[in-house]
Amino acid sequence: MPSIENFEPKLVWKHFDEIRKIPRCSKHEEKIREYIVNFGKKQGLKTKVDQVGNVVILKPATAGMQNKPTVILQGHMDMVCEKNSDVTFDFSKDPIQLKITGDLLTANGTTLGADNGIGLAISLALLEDKKVRHGPIEALYTIDEETGLTGAFAMKSDMLTGKIMLNLDSEDFGVITVASAGGGDSSIELPIKMQATRGDDSLMVKVSGLRGGHSGVDIHEQRGNAIKILTRLLWKASQKYDFTLFDIKGGDKHNAIPREAYAKLVIDKKNKGSFVTQIKAEEKEIYEEIKPIDPNLKVDVSTCESSKTGLEKSSQEKLLNLVHGLPHGVHQMNYDIKTLVNTSTNLATVAVKNNTIVIGMSSRSPMKSALQDMRDRIKAIASLAGAKVTEGTPYPGWKPDLQSKILALSKKTFKDMFKAEPKIEAIHAGLECGIIGEKFPGMDMVSIGPTLKNPHSPEEQLHISTVDKFYRYLLKILESV
Repeated sequence: MPSIENFEPKLVWKHFDEIRKIPRCSKHEEKIREYIVNFGKKQGLKTKVDQVGNVVILKPATAGMQNKPTVILQGHMDMVCEKNSDVTFDFSKDPIQLKITGDLLTANGTTLGADNGIGLAISLALLEDKKVRHGPIEALYTIDEETGLTGAFAMKSDMLTGKIMLNLDSEDFGVITVASAGGGDSSIELPIKMQATRGDDSLMVKVSGLRGGHSGVDIHEQRGNAIKILTRLLWKASQKYDFTLFDIKGGDKHNAIPREAYAKLVIDKKNKGSFVTQIKAEEKEIYEEIKPIDPNLKVDVSTCESSKTGLEKSSQEKLLNLVHGLPHGVHQMNYDIKTLVNTSTNLATVAVKNNTIVIGMSSRSPMKSALQDMRDRIKAIASLAGAKVTEGTPYPGWKPDLQSKILALSKKTFKDMFKAEPKIEAIHAGLECGIIGEKFPGMDMVSIGPTLKNPHSPEEQLHISTVDKFYRYLLKILESV
């Protein structure tokens, strides 16, 4: 595996190399928190941990800069743990295996964890760097950003004193993010009845090869959704063939577009050949529809282990109608910013659990009313199938403040250093800025970072050369505040 420790800046890559070895899936941040806390103590910096496990490390101002305002550097400890099904990897203990291709750093069949591992590494390097000139710093590391922003939600008012915050969770160098979407999850539970399976052959229909990606920043690309494709195949086949489903599973994370899904079924031997022929014919049709964005779509039909019980016919019809009918993708674009998604939803997961089909949906919008309308739509469709919907607590969007002083400084600093105007953007993804802004009124914030593409999928890639540029840019902002 290639070494990254000699990349510049060395302190940043030293920490990233350590972070990639540490298990830190969402809700399992114990070891990365231990690493950060031990680091703070080793550096002789005041370190505090709150009741849920968020960490703040305080670094005093350098000599002569004590009168500068305190700046908060903020990132999250957890990562989205996604892997390809043909990759053997245990996120609870295995270090991320790195690959370098030119200027791109990726992982071997898994997510890289640069979201937000590179933000953590940059922040820790800055705390360790003795050459940096800056005012007082509060480095905030939150838990569980990826599955509900619960760390930010749980913060108390005594956790921070600063009123300027640089969120290090953006993913395009040269872009300053000033607003983000809010969001909320919906869990659909469809009761099912089981019966004895009828048929001679057991088959597994599997959809794979899709790109997946971040359910916010990638949703506008209309990448294929494995669950929706699988259900389309089965729904259409069910109009002609009698088969009994006994298992279905797809997706893994609420904030990742599903890349893979499968269903297992029993069918009469006499219908097997024509059933498979129809599935493959429909695969070709779907491939032609999505090949510009998802050229590696693959549908496999193979034999599998049998089951004595499967879904009763009425339950199977409800399942296929429900999942086929549920929305996925962009619902509405922003009227003012034509390239920005306003409202979307991700049909994220489906699985069988204790005579119940559980479907996970994740919806986003910067507008509270539009977000709730999308969740109400999901609830209305689910009710037609007799399903129950439980809604998670929504998180707020982050509204732009184009008069922000830290925005003005960030723009000027970028232009002075790189002789180009940075882009000022809003994103269709959730950032903790919205929650922190509500908890700490008057917080002046921007979100910035090096270039990171395709987060939340095994295609995740960090553009190596942007890390050094970003680090120097961040240091200049801190010196100039």
